[in-house]
Amino acid sequence: MRAYRHSVLLSLLMASATLILSNTLLAAADPLPSWNEGPTKQAITAFVNRTTNQSSPDFIPQEHRIATFDNDGTLWPSHPMYTQLAFAIERIKAMAPQHPEWKTKQPFKAVLENDMDTLASSGEEGVAQLVMASHAGTSTAEFEAIVTEWFKTAQHPRFKKRYTQLAYQPMIELLKYLRHNGFKTYIVSGGGIEFMRPMTQAVYGIPPEQVIGSSIEIKYELQQGKPVLMRQAKIDFISDKAGKPVAINRFIGKRPVVAIGNSDGDRQMLEWTDAGSKSSLKMLVLHDDAKREYAYGPAEGLPDTKFGAFSESLYKTAKKRNWIVISMKRDWKRIFSFDSAEQLGTQNTGARTFSTNE
Repeated sequence: MRAYRHSVLLSLLMASATLILSNTLLAAADPLPSWNEGPTKQAITAFVNRTTNQSSPDFIPQEHRIATFDNDGTLWPSHPMYTQLAFAIERIKAMAPQHPEWKTKQPFKAVLENDMDTLASSGEEGVAQLVMASHAGTSTAEFEAIVTEWFKTAQHPRFKKRYTQLAYQPMIELLKYLRHNGFKTYIVSGGGIEFMRPMTQAVYGIPPEQVIGSSIEIKYELQQGKPVLMRQAKIDFISDKAGKPVAINRFIGKRPVVAIGNSDGDRQMLEWTDAGSKSSLKMLVLHDDAKREYAYGPAEGLPDTKFGAFSESLYKTAKKRNWIVISMKRDWKRIFSFDSAEQLGTQNTGARTFSTNE
C-alpha cells in the first residue's frame, strides 16, 4: 500500500513538473505574448520568418533590416497631450515669474490659466512657441539634466504612473523580437530629439544614436574657456510628416523595411517604406480602446483629436495599400506591463487588419 501511495505521488509530481515545463516552453516560444492571436500577430511573425530565412525569396540581409517607429501614440500614449508638451507647460509655469508679459500673450496666457481648449486651438504654431520658450537658453548638457530629472517624478494625469512606465508592452515585445532577429530599431518622431534621448535606452532599449526627432539650432560657444553647445530659440528641423523620410535618409541612409506609426504624421514614412524594392511591414496603431487607454480617430467614427489624429483618409490609404491597422482593443491582450488580469483584452481575432503583406 505504501509503495502504491509513493507511486501515485511520484506520478502526480511528474505530471505537475511536465505541465510547468510545457507552460514555460510555450511562453518562451511566443515572442509576442501580449498580442492576441489573429491576423495581425500572424502577419508580424510571418514577415520576420520569411525575411530572415536565407532560402526565402523575400530574404533581407541583416545590414538592410531597418525598422523605424514613431514615438508618441505608437510606443507610449499621446493623450491627453504629448508628453513633451506636458514638460513644456511645467517649464513655462516655472519660468513665468521672469516673464510677466506672458500673462496677456497667447499661448502662454492659456498655459498659466490652465485653459487647455485655447491652448489646443493654437495648433502646431502655439506648441512651437511654448517649446522654443521652454527649451532654449540652456546648454545641451543642462537640458539633458533637466529632462532626466523631470522624467524621474512626472506622472501621467490619468494613469498616475511615471511617463517612463507607460511604454506599450506589446511594442516593447515587438522591438525585442525584431532586434533578436537582426533588425536595427530606430525612433523617428516629430518630438524633440534631445527630449527623447535621455530615456529611450532605458524604456525601449533604443540607444540615443538611433533616435531621430525634431531639433532646434545648436550653437558652439566658449564659456570661461570651456566649449559648450547652447540651444537656440530657433527651429532647425521638423521630423514630422514629409520631414520623416528626409530625416531617415539624412541620418540612417537606408530605406526602412519596417515602419510603424499611429497618425497622419506618419503617412509619408510608411509611403517611403512601401516604395522600396524589398518586402516590408507597414503598421498603424488605431487607438480604439477607451476603457484601457483612449479612443480617437476620427477614422472609424471615433472622436476627433488635436493630438495624433488618425484620419479617415489615412485609414482608407491603409486599406488600399495593404498596410496593417493594429486595433488596440482587439490585437493587444495587455496595453501596459502593469495591467491587471481584469484589464486584459479578449482573444478576439477580428482585428482591423487588411493584409498579411505576403
